[in-house]
Amino acid sequence: MSTATKSNHIGRKISRIRELRDMKQEALEQALGMSQQTVSAIENSETIEEEKLIEIAKALGVTAEAIKSFSEENMITYFNTFNDSQGNFGNFGNNSCNFNPLDKVVELYERLVQTEKEKVEYLEKLLKEK
Repeated sequence: MSTATKSNHIGRKISRIRELRDMKQEALEQALGMSQQTVSAIENSETIEEEKLIEIAKALGVTAEAIKSFSEENMITYFNTFNDSQGNFGNFGNNSCNFNPLDKVVELYERLVQTEKEKVEYLEKLLKEK
């Protein structure tokens, strides 16, 4: 498959944006009033009608144009420039971003892993009691 075809696959872009927004497919289904099969079919579709794309974009909290122009490379560039130039993000006065977003992602994953460990311990305890 060519890179051009892959990067223009609207369904994959919708799926990736949904994942980045930490939205489960079920939540998108509910927001759109569609079945799981329909949302799955949309996420597997290379093209989508403009009206449906606008509806999906609203449910994801982005614009249709953001979906069309989405790319992993743009996301990496966005996060890499987070600390490089506060001018790209508007005038924040003296309140500039002074943390590395990747450190925050690592911190979040560490908390998630700890939470999962605690769940496992709790479930093991429940099983031992039975």
